[in-house]
Amino acid sequence: MPSAENRIDSRDWSLLGLLSVLWGGSFFFNGVIVRELPPLTVVLLRVTLGALILLPLLRTYKIEFPRGLSGWAPFFAMGLFNNVLPFSLIVFGQTYITSGLASILNATTPLFAVVVMAAAGEERPQPRRVAGVVVGVIGVAILHGDALGFETRQGVGILLCLAGALSYGVAALVGRRLPARVPPLGTATFQMMASATMMLVVAGVVDRPWQLPMPHLTTWLAVIGLAALSTALAYIVFFQILQRSGATNVMLVTLLIPVTAILLGYLVLGEPISLREVIGALVIGSALLLIDGRVLAWLRR
Repeated sequence: MPSAENRIDSRDWSLLGLLSVLWGGSFFFNGVIVRELPPLTVVLLRVTLGALILLPLLRTYKIEFPRGLSGWAPFFAMGLFNNVLPFSLIVFGQTYITSGLASILNATTPLFAVVVMAAAGEERPQPRRVAGVVVGVIGVAILHGDALGFETRQGVGILLCLAGALSYGVAALVGRRLPARVPPLGTATFQMMASATMMLVVAGVVDRPWQLPMPHLTTWLAVIGLAALSTALAYIVFFQILQRSGATNVMLVTLLIPVTAILLGYLVLGEPISLREVIGALVIGSALLLIDGRVLAWLRR
């Protein structure tokens, strides 16, 4: 009988599709918002509004808050690597590159997770995972094109988004140290609250949001969509899949997110799609399938 970690039914596929739209939409929303607001303010609004939306659910499910500095410390660490750093780096990156390309680079997160876990001694590097990382690097090289370094605007954007993906990889390691007794909804909310606290300081010092001109209605709608749909609702859907089908299956969403983000960027923002980006995305997708391992198992059967 297959384990829950390998089973995925029609409902889970539907949830994966929904999650890909929600997280893929974050790149679209970012692309709209950065036209009027600086990146750090965008992240501040995202995590603060997301935390405010999730907070009432804690009372509904009677989830208690952490106690003391020692209780909050793991969630500040998770908030730093899972929200503050990657959100900021990716939004800064999107000031240089399209939302579609940013989403493709974000799909390298499982590749970085493999490297981080191996470096920390958490997982032994298996041959197929090493091969997946190598193929993923080739995919990123294809995306980078014929530029010799990261001195170009596109090169800077690529480097920033890759740094964001690396931060997500570190977050996967930090997540293993979170208290097991805390329900998934509590984990999502507490890390979001910690992120909002950190971003309030950083954005307050750097951007001084209260001095910025009032954005247009379109920007505010994108901010609400980013916080409510791509953050609060996305976390709820994510943990639903995680509980029902396991971490291996929920990782499949990284294959679907670029499709949503590229289509939204092309249809709504008018962003071009180059052949190089399509080829790079396919190569990175192949790397993720190698790491996942199920395609190889199906072929062997």
